[in-house]
Amino acid sequence: MKKIFGAIFLTLVFASFEAMADYTVNRIDISGLRRVERETVMSYLGIEEKDNVSQADLDNAFKNLYATGLFADIKMDTSKAGVLKVVVVENPIIGQRAFDGNKKLDDKILEAEVQSAPNSLYSKAKVQQDVKRILEIYKRAGRYAVTVEPKIIDRDENRVDLIFEIDEGPEAKINKINFFGNKHYSSADLKDVLMSKESRWYRFFSSADRYDAERMNYDKELLTQFYNQRGYADFRVVSAVAELTPDKKSFILNFTLEEGPRYLVRSVDINSGIRDVPLEDLYAEVEIEAGEWYNAKLVEKSVSAITDELGKKGFVFIDVTPQLVRHTTSKEIDVHFVIKEGERTFVNRINIHGNTRTEDEVIRREFRIDEGDAFNVSKIKDSRRNIENLNYFSKVDIQSVPVDANKADIDVNLEEKSTGYFNIGVGYSTVNGALVSAGITENNFQGKGQQVSLDASVSERSNDYSLSFTEPYFLGRRLSAGADLFYSDEDYQDESSYDNASVGGRLRLGWNYTDDFYQLLRYTIRQDEIKNVDNGASRYIKAEEGKSTGSIIGQTLVYDKRDNAMRPREGYYLSFGNDVSGLGGDEKYLKFDVRAYQFYTLADYWTFKFFANGGYVEGYGDENVRLSQRYYLGGNTLRGFEFGGAGARDKETDDSLGGNWVVYGGAELSFPIGLEEVGIRGRTFFDIGSIGKPDNIDSKYVEYSSKPRASAGFGFEWFSPMGKIDVDFGFPVMKEAYDKKEVFRLNFGTSL
Repeated sequence: MKKIFGAIFLTLVFASFEAMADYTVNRIDISGLRRVERETVMSYLGIEEKDNVSQADLDNAFKNLYATGLFADIKMDTSKAGVLKVVVVENPIIGQRAFDGNKKLDDKILEAEVQSAPNSLYSKAKVQQDVKRILEIYKRAGRYAVTVEPKIIDRDENRVDLIFEIDEGPEAKINKINFFGNKHYSSADLKDVLMSKESRWYRFFSSADRYDAERMNYDKELLTQFYNQRGYADFRVVSAVAELTPDKKSFILNFTLEEGPRYLVRSVDINSGIRDVPLEDLYAEVEIEAGEWYNAKLVEKSVSAITDELGKKGFVFIDVTPQLVRHTTSKEIDVHFVIKEGERTFVNRINIHGNTRTEDEVIRREFRIDEGDAFNVSKIKDSRRNIENLNYFSKVDIQSVPVDANKADIDVNLEEKSTGYFNIGVGYSTVNGALVSAGITENNFQGKGQQVSLDASVSERSNDYSLSFTEPYFLGRRLSAGADLFYSDEDYQDESSYDNASVGGRLRLGWNYTDDFYQLLRYTIRQDEIKNVDNGASRYIKAEEGKSTGSIIGQTLVYDKRDNAMRPREGYYLSFGNDVSGLGGDEKYLKFDVRAYQFYTLADYWTFKFFANGGYVEGYGDENVRLSQRYYLGGNTLRGFEFGGAGARDKETDDSLGGNWVVYGGAELSFPIGLEEVGIRGRTFFDIGSIGKPDNIDSKYVEYSSKPRASAGFGFEWFSPMGKIDVDFGFPVMKEAYDKKEVFRLNFGTSL
């Protein structure tokens, strides 16, 4: 037995020595070459005749040849003494490359990602990489059930045709979005925050209902912003998971949240390491105050404002950092702004990538920092927020890249999304009867950031058409300029026995003093026609039958501190507007309007709305105010009364004549009724108002009283797929005998 083990040991030793021994190559034979030159093979082989080579040298030579991608198969034979025989099978040349079965993505999109091109060498490894790229493209387009099968068709002269057979499968859309751990805000509220949307039939022009991993990451950031701006400083998204259904046709998005306590601001102070700067000047720039709910947005705005103020004083290399001290027992928070010297770094270049449609200038003008400026993190954050607010991009990623010791580039990586919208609606309201509406809007027209919209609405009572254009940066400045064309034809036969048609145009100019305070200037030229006047109409209406032209210049100042323009829960809204008509035309009047709204939410669900509105119009130059410019009380302005139901009324014909001034207001409480998942909330309300009488009205023919009218009632608001729908049941509690009441009211459209 010992002799056997000894023999095996010696055999292994000699085999090892033989493997390590050098092999002398006297001749190199290469066969199988058709297009590739022998010199090319020799250069990658790395072995010359008369060389002494080891097995490791031969292995490296094999790897080098295979790595060229020129060959489908390689064999190396050293069985004949002194001869290295290399046998190769060349990869074929791709003749034609085609895609079959792709309907949702055209060839150009796929060609840009696929490396296997016509007249290039065919490689199995490269084709497999191409298959992976195609699958990834389809996944980004929301198709996860896609299959890709590469097919090879042999041709003469070692050429092949490559065909990618694609079965796109159904589009994997978002079937359901679930939230877990949300106690203070309903799932319906949070769904409005997300960019990702549940699949619905009316979203056929939107990609928001397609699952996108990067969009879901951005949704996490949006949720964090939403809570952080409402006092929840400890909020975090514990997990965000997308589950693909077994049939691979849809996704279920699950967000697990940890809201944490809601903090009130206990104190705000500034700790400055910058000398010779009065703290009073810096405190004036702080927008968050003690006693308010903590708001991360206001903290960021304060950082930006302090940074700008210090920049004006010559301190450009500074760092303003907000530090939060939480008092969890009392649910209060201290906000400290710490100011210190920063690194002396300048912006070298701002590089923008991914904007295939949007022009660079549209993006650059949203930056609050320029090339050559001192590097400022706060201004870069502001710039990112501005670009995100454009709503042109599904992804906005801004990174700083150091160039040298005191310079850095700013790299902006974007992913564009659809900015065009088409809407169509069919419905019914007690105001307009059956109605059909349609509209198309492009918010980034020709990639220049301009907005164009065309809307049409046809109902039993009215026909309305409008075309609008808005340039957000007029003359290269932060001025919003626009133009509108409009036409409307409204039936007032039930209230006042006439129809009114209006056609005209409007020029607009707007600018912001602050983010919340802005002004709008407008010029309107319009022609109104009182027509189809009933034979039994009021003498005052018959007197106005015919056409009139108004040339009107006006302005509106707005201060908007609402937390959300569509569904406000907290904050207030103030506006003051006035118009002067008479710069040409035959209508001469002065008009003033005031609006005030206050919103307050109790326990995050019970929202109070208090409002007061007023208007006054007066003719001048012996001109009376025409019917189309008067105020009417009732309907949306005073629930429980029909449109024009309260106010001056012809004794003989019962026609509503409107008034030269109006005041109305009230209080409303909206609350959950268990249907928040579908966007329905209940409400109760109390409305009160009064209206003045028109010019030149003889009390002998007209019933009129300026006494207050009031109503109370309840209703529902539904943020439906077709827009906001209001259902109200109103009951007058203060009225005149001749007023017209309306208990039930169904209305479409968004209002404050």
